Amino acid sequence: MNSNIINVILIKKCYQKRDSYEGCGKYSVRFEKITYAWEQRKLSELTTMHARIGWQNLRTSEFLDSGDYMLITGTDFQEGVIDYSTCHYVEKERYDQDKNIQIKNGSILITKDGTLGKVAYVQGLMMPATLNAGVFNVTIKNENIMDGKYLFQYLKAPFLMDYVSKKATGGTIKHLNQSILVDFPVAMPKREEQVKISRYFTALDNLITLHQRKCDETKQLKKFMLQKMFPKNGEKNPEIRFEGFTDDWEQRKLSDCAEFRRGSFPQPYGNKDWYDGKGAMPFVQVADVSSDMKLVNDTKQKISKLAQPMSVFAEKGSVLVTLQGSIGRVAITQYGAFVDRTVLIFDKYKDDIDKKFWAYIIKEKFEYEAKKAPGGTIKTITKEVLANFDLMLPCYAEQSILADYLIKLDHLITLHQRKCYELKNLKQYMANHMFVNQSTKCDRNIATNHKKLQERTKEMGELESVIEQRLIDQLCGGDSQWTYRKDIRTEEQLWDNFKYILEQNNKAKLNDMPLSESEFAKIKNDVSHASFYDAGKWQVGENGKVYVHVQRGNETLHLVVMNNEHIAGGTSVYEVINQYQAFKTDEVDDKRDRRFDVTLLINGIPMIHIELKNKDHSYMDGYRQIEKYISEGKFRGLFSNIQMFVVSNAVDTKYFAAARAAELAEGKKFITGWVDNENYPVCDYLDFAKAVLRIPQAHEMIAKYTVLDNEKKKLLILRPYQIHAIEAMRAASKRSISGYIWHTTGSGKTMTSYKATRNLLMDIPSIEKTIFLIDRKDLDMQTKMAFQSYADNDTIDVDDTENVDALIRRLTDGNRQMIVTTRQKLQTMITKRLQEGTKEYDKIRNLRVAFVVDECHRAVTPETKRKIERFFAHSLWYGFTGTPIFEENRYEQKGDLPQTTDELYGACLHSYTIKNAIHDEAVLGFMVENLGPKKEDVDDAVFETEEHMRQVLDVVLNQSYTKLGMQNGKGRTYEGILTVGSIAKAQRYYELLKRIKAGKDALKINEEICKVVPDFPKFAITYSVTENDEASTVNQDKMRESLQDYNAMFGTHYDIENINAYNSNLNDRLARKEKRYMERSQQLDLVIVVNRLLTGFDAPCLSTLYMDRSPMSPQDIIQAFSRTNRLFDANKTYGQVVTFQSPKDFKKEIDRALRLYSRGGEGVAVSEDWESVLDDFSIDVKTIHALGRTPEEISQLSREQKKSFIYAFRSLDKSFAHLKAFSRYREELLADYDFSQEEYENYAAMYKNVMEELKKPKDETETDDPVMDDYDLIAYSKMRVDFEYIVELLQGLVNYLDQSSNDFQDAIFAKNILALREISKEFAEDNQKLGELLEQVIDNIEQDKDRYKGQDIAVVVNQMRYDAIDTEIKTFAKLWNLNEDDVRYEVYNYRDGEMANENTFKDRAYASYKEGVEEPMPKFKFRKIIVEKFKHDLMENVLPLRD
Repeated sequence: MNSNIINVILIKKCYQKRDSYEGCGKYSVRFEKITYAWEQRKLSELTTMHARIGWQNLRTSEFLDSGDYMLITGTDFQEGVIDYSTCHYVEKERYDQDKNIQIKNGSILITKDGTLGKVAYVQGLMMPATLNAGVFNVTIKNENIMDGKYLFQYLKAPFLMDYVSKKATGGTIKHLNQSILVDFPVAMPKREEQVKISRYFTALDNLITLHQRKCDETKQLKKFMLQKMFPKNGEKNPEIRFEGFTDDWEQRKLSDCAEFRRGSFPQPYGNKDWYDGKGAMPFVQVADVSSDMKLVNDTKQKISKLAQPMSVFAEKGSVLVTLQGSIGRVAITQYGAFVDRTVLIFDKYKDDIDKKFWAYIIKEKFEYEAKKAPGGTIKTITKEVLANFDLMLPCYAEQSILADYLIKLDHLITLHQRKCYELKNLKQYMANHMFVNQSTKCDRNIATNHKKLQERTKEMGELESVIEQRLIDQLCGGDSQWTYRKDIRTEEQLWDNFKYILEQNNKAKLNDMPLSESEFAKIKNDVSHASFYDAGKWQVGENGKVYVHVQRGNETLHLVVMNNEHIAGGTSVYEVINQYQAFKTDEVDDKRDRRFDVTLLINGIPMIHIELKNKDHSYMDGYRQIEKYISEGKFRGLFSNIQMFVVSNAVDTKYFAAARAAELAEGKKFITGWVDNENYPVCDYLDFAKAVLRIPQAHEMIAKYTVLDNEKKKLLILRPYQIHAIEAMRAASKRSISGYIWHTTGSGKTMTSYKATRNLLMDIPSIEKTIFLIDRKDLDMQTKMAFQSYADNDTIDVDDTENVDALIRRLTDGNRQMIVTTRQKLQTMITKRLQEGTKEYDKIRNLRVAFVVDECHRAVTPETKRKIERFFAHSLWYGFTGTPIFEENRYEQKGDLPQTTDELYGACLHSYTIKNAIHDEAVLGFMVENLGPKKEDVDDAVFETEEHMRQVLDVVLNQSYTKLGMQNGKGRTYEGILTVGSIAKAQRYYELLKRIKAGKDALKINEEICKVVPDFPKFAITYSVTENDEASTVNQDKMRESLQDYNAMFGTHYDIENINAYNSNLNDRLARKEKRYMERSQQLDLVIVVNRLLTGFDAPCLSTLYMDRSPMSPQDIIQAFSRTNRLFDANKTYGQVVTFQSPKDFKKEIDRALRLYSRGGEGVAVSEDWESVLDDFSIDVKTIHALGRTPEEISQLSREQKKSFIYAFRSLDKSFAHLKAFSRYREELLADYDFSQEEYENYAAMYKNVMEELKKPKDETETDDPVMDDYDLIAYSKMRVDFEYIVELLQGLVNYLDQSSNDFQDAIFAKNILALREISKEFAEDNQKLGELLEQVIDNIEQDKDRYKGQDIAVVVNQMRYDAIDTEIKTFAKLWNLNEDDVRYEVYNYRDGEMANENTFKDRAYASYKEGVEEPMPKFKFRKIIVEKFKHDLMENVLPLRD
C-alpha cells in the first residue's frame, strides 16, 4: 500500500482558524507532523474558467466519428477521468473558434449542465481537443501555489454540490452559472500538503480501479466457464470438464429430480396480526433473497405465531427460488424461516443431487426462462412450466466438484466487491475529514453528499448505426439465406438489381435476351403501385406466382417476378439493404430527403421495411417516422410494394401492416409485438429477427399471413398468436389429428379461422373441401361476407349456401373450395335430402373434408357432431372458441357422449386467453357494475315490475354519458346492448322506451344529454320470431311494429317476411364497418335482445352491456361480456358491463367466469369495479395535491417535479375518466375527496402549459421526455377535431368516388362535402392556415372529382402544405433579396423558437441583401431586423403549415 496511506493518522484535536468557513473549520485527519492552519480562497482567485459561448454550441449533426480534433462532453466523464473511446470529433474551424477551451493534459473540467458538478482531470490526452457548451475548462493560474490534482480531488469532494445547493433559489439549479462558481471557497493548505493529499486519493482511486477490474475479470471468467462447463442445447457433454469425468450428462425434467412447493401466507397481507409479536420468526419474501445466493441476514418482515400455521416452513439448507418480480433469485438458506407464496422451496430430491450444484443450475435455468415468463409488470412462472423444465445433470461427484469451483469464483467476486465497497467508504470518509469542510454535519451528510456528487447521466443507448449493423449481422449470419447488399443505396441501383433478378429467373422466356429500355419502362410502371393495398392485390398472383407482362413482337411474355410456392428455395432471392436514399431531389430541402434504415428484398422487391431507434427513444418514434415518410410519398416505385413494417428501439420491437398515413394515425391500435408459441413476448430486436425475419418465416409473413380486406381496401397482417394457431392446426392436419383453438372472443377469430381454413385447403392436397360451420342463420351472412371480402383477392373461392340445394351442389361440383354454411343446413342435408345409394350420397359421403367449427363450444352439440362424423367417412374436425367447456362447467351427461371440448374435438392445439389478450392490448379489460337490491332474499317478481324497468332505463339513458361515449361528439358515440330474460320482457322494454322518448312517461331524458345528442336514444329490438311457438303470432305482430319504427328511422323497407335481411342490416349498422354507418343519421344507440348478438357478433363501437336477467353460465357470461371489449378509439378504454339483478350472485358468477377463462381454472379476475376505481382515484387526487395543492403551485415546481406532475396527472385523468364511466358517479361525490370538475379542468390547463414547457429539452442528457408519446386527456369533455381525422374523412370521400355510376349518388356526395366543410371550419378555429388549405382541398375535390379518384389524400395534402411553405419562403427571400436555399434550410430546422445557425444565416443574409440593394442598412441593424422578421413574420405563417 502507498506510504502516504500508512502515514495518515487520525488526530482527535479539531483545528479552528479565523479564516476558516463560516460555522466550522474542522479537519480531523492530517498527515503526521503537519499542524499549520489552512487558507481559504475563491475559486476565481486560483483559476480561470471558460466554456463554449452559447451561440457557438455544437449540434449533434456536427459530431464526427473520427478526425484530428477531439470533442469532450460531460457524457465522456467516467469516475473523474475522460473515456476517450466515447468522444466524438469536430472540424478544425470549430476547434479554432475558442482557444480558451482548447484542452491540455492537466486541465480540470466541470459539467455545468445536465448532471451538475461532475469533475474530470485530463491526462493521457494525445491530440488536440475542445469542449462542447456544457463543460467548464478550469485552468490553474499559478501552479506554484495550487496543485492541479489537489484541486481536482477537492472539487470531487461533496463541498461543491453543497455550495451549489445553498445558492439555489426557487428550486433545483439545473444550470451552473459561472457567476456562482467563481465565488466557490477552496480550502487550501500549503502546496506540500496538497501534493500529499492528491497522491493519497490517487492511490485510493488506483486501488478501487484494481479491485473493480479484478471483480469484472472474475465475473467474465465465471460467465465463460458457465458456458463451457455446461452442455449446449442438444448436446450431452460440456466443452470443458474436470479430469476423470467422461460420462454423458442426462436430460431430466425438473419434476423427476426434485419435489418443490410454494410458500404461503394468510391474506390479506395488510393484517397487522400476521406480523411480529412474541414467538415471531423470519419470513422470507422476494426482497430477502439476495443476489449472492444467500438470504439477507435479517428478513424485512417477521411472521407472527398466529400466522405461522398458515405459512410454509423451510429448513436450514433448503434451496429457495423467487417466482415473481426478480424471477430466479436463488438462495441456500443459512437459517430456518417461513416462506411467502412468491418463493419456491426445494428440500426433497429424488436422486443424489448436490444442493449447491442444484442451486446453480436452477439459477441459470431461471435466468433463461424468466425472459419468457407470463404476466404483466410482475412476471411469474407457473407450477406447470416449472415441472417441465429440462435440466442437464452429470453424476453426483461431478456436480459437487463443479459446485465447489463456482462457489470459489463467487467468493472471489464477493471479495473484490467488498474491497471496492470498503475503499469507496474510506475515500468518502477521508474526503470529509482531510479537507476543511463547510458543515458541522459532515459525518451525517457523507452519504447524501456522495450521492449528489456521484450522480451520472443515464448511459447512452447504442448508436443507431451499431444497432443497424447488429441486425444485419443477425439476419445474414450463420446459415441464413439473406445476403447483405451494401452496394444498393439508390433508386437506380435498386431498379438495376430488380431487373437483373427478373432476367435471371426468366432466361428461357426471354430467350437470353435482356429486357429493352422500353420493355423495362413498362415493367417499372406495372410494379409501381398507387397504394400498399394495390401492391398486395398484385402480389397475390395466380396460383402463387406473381407476374409482369411485356409485349415482344407478336408475343406476350409472362414473366414470373415471384413464386410464393418457392419459399426458402427455387427462384427466391433474399437480400438486405440499408441506408437507402429515398428519392433525393436537386432541391436543398433536407427536411424531405430520407435515408431508410434496413429493408428486406424478395427477388429485388422491398417487402419488409425496418426503422430502428436507440434505447434513448421509443419505438413509437420509428412508427411516427414511417408515418411521415408515407405522408410525404417516399414509398414510391419499388418501395410501394412494402407489405410489412417493423419498428424497434432494440429492447422493444413491433410490426404492422403497410397502410396509408391516415390509417397509421390510429397509433398503437395498429401495432403488435411478437410472442412465441406459449404467448411469451419476444421484445429484443435480435430475438425478433430470429423468430420472424429469418427465412422461411419472413417470406411466409408476406405470402401466407397477410390478408387483403376488399371491403375496407386495407392490408391486414396476422398477430403472432393467430399465426401460431394456424401453424398448429396445419401440423395437426398433416398427421390427421383433430383438435381445437382456444382464442378469446374479440381477438380476431374470424380472420384466424379464415386463414386456417384457407391454408388447410392450400397446404394439404388430400383435403377436397373445407367447410366452415356456424350455428345461427343470422350470422351466416356476416361470416360469409367477411370471408368473401378476404377471398376476393385470394387464390381460393369462398361460397356460401343460400339453401340446402346450393350446399349439395357445392359439395358435388368437384372443385376444391371453402364453403361457409350452417350446421342446420348440413343436418337437413344428411337426414332429409340425401338418399342412401344415390350418386350424390356416395360422392358426398366419401369426400375428404375438414370441418372448421366456429363457436365450437355450442355450435354443434356432441350428439349432432357424432351423427355428422358417422356420415362423412373421411373427416377432420377443428373447433374455434373463446370459451371451451372444461371439467368445471362440463355438459350434462348423456350416455357416452363427450362432455368437454377436449373430449369432443381433441386436444387444444393453441390457446390465447382473455388475460393474454388484455395484456397484449388485443382487447380491452372489463369494468363491471353490479346494481340492484343488496338483500339476498328478494322475490324475482320485483325484477318484472315496470318500476324496476324504469330504474334500469334511468341508468341506461341518464347515467351513461361516458359509457356511451357522448363526450366524443356527434357521430362518434358508442352503442349499448340491453339483454333480458325473455322475449315478452324485451317487448315491454321496447314499448316503455318509446313512451319515454315521446315524453309520455314519468322518466325524462336529461336535458344535458339532449343538448349533446338531440335524437338520443335511437334504439331497435331483435329476437327470434319462432323462438316460442305458442307466442309466435304475438311475437310476429310485435316485430312488425318495431320493423315499421326501424324503417321510419332509417328509410329501409323490411318486413316480417325478410326478417333475416333486417337482422343482417341491424348487424351491419351496429358494427359500423361500412362508411355510411359512421354518420349519426345512420346509427343506433341501443339494441334490446334476449340471446341474439351475445355471441359471435363483432361491433367495435359497442361499449356497454346492460344485463337485466339472472346470472348465466360461465361461458355465456364471457361471450356476452366480450361483445363490449373490442378495440375502437382512444376514449374507449374498457368494456362496460352493468347488471341489475342479484348483485352478490352476479359478482360471484362473473368472478368465476373470468378466472376460468383467464387461465383455464386458475388466475385472477380481469375486471375493475367501482370500489377499486374509486380507490385509484383517491390515491391519484392525493398525489396531485401533494405536488401542488392548487394548479398555480404546479408552475413553481422544478423541471423534474413537473415531469412527475405530467405522469401523476395522466394517472388521475385515467382514473377520473373511469370513475365517470360508472352509472353511480355523481359530481357531488368529488367533494368527499376535496376535488371538483372545475379543479380537474384547471389542472388540465396547467398540464397543457407544462407539456409545452417540457417540449424544449433543458439539456442534451434528458431522455425521459414525456412529450412525444401522443397521450390525449380522456376525462376532458371538449371534443377536438384533429388534422389526421379530417384527412381520413377526406380519404373516405375520395374512396366514395371510386364507386360505379350506379352506386354513386350526387346527393350523398354533396351532403358529405357539406359535413366536411363544417368540420374544417371548426378545425380552422385553432389553425386558420391549415384550415384554409383543407377548405381548398374540399373545393378541388368537389370541382374535379375524376382528378382525385384513387389518390392518397395524405400525400396530396402534404404536398400542398410543402408548396404553401415554399411560397412563403420565396416571398420572404424575394422581399429581403436572400438566397432561397438559406431561408429554406432555416425554416425546416427551426425548433422551439430558435434558428439552427442564426449567426451564419445573418452573415450570409446580409451579403445577399447588400448585393441587391442600392442603399443597404447598416449590418448591425440588418442582423437584428432580419431575425425578428424571420421569426415573427415568416415562421408565424409557416409553423401552422409545417407542424
